[in-house]
Amino acid sequence: VSTQRLRGVNCGAVVFGSRVRCCLSFRLSAGIGLKKADMAKLNRFVSSSRRKNRKRHFNAPSHVRRKIMSSPLSKDLRQKYSVRSMPIRKDDEVQVVRGHHKSQQVGKVVQVYRKKYVVYIERIQREKANGASVYVGIHPSKVVIVKLKMDKDRKKILERRARGRQLKDKGKGKHTEESIAMET
Repeated sequence: VSTQRLRGVNCGAVVFGSRVRCCLSFRLSAGIGLKKADMAKLNRFVSSSRRKNRKRHFNAPSHVRRKIMSSPLSKDLRQKYSVRSMPIRKDDEVQVVRGHHKSQQVGKVVQVYRKKYVVYIERIQREKANGASVYVGIHPSKVVIVKLKMDKDRKKILERRARGRQLKDKGKGKHTEESIAMET
């Protein structure tokens, strides 16, 4: 174990292979602001390399792309289902909130093109040089889902995620006096 100086605060540093991990408990308890650069990496199996993350993003299989292509729900849907975002699908009604095609009108999703990470929306088209009209691809993060196309699978997903949110609010996984008394 060696000691190094980190922004004027003595910090115990432990060397694991080529990484140095700093004990920042003093800075946390003192309320001194931390930046991302100050924090040590917590999980050594998750890469923070830009190159590797880009590779995984662009070579992701379809089932992973589905989760990446999630869109936030509108405020009233978020209130109703207590879920913040959902993977987008065909026949959802969405509103574009960012970019050149931003508008107040609602359009239906015509196609979800996972290979290009875009969705095509009913009213958003442009004219090609030869006169043909084509849909303009919009990234799912730039739209808000206004109306969900419901089926039994999606209903089940919403119920499961809402139940998880409720448990989280109650303090799931936290020890209480009652749970400790039951164990003894």
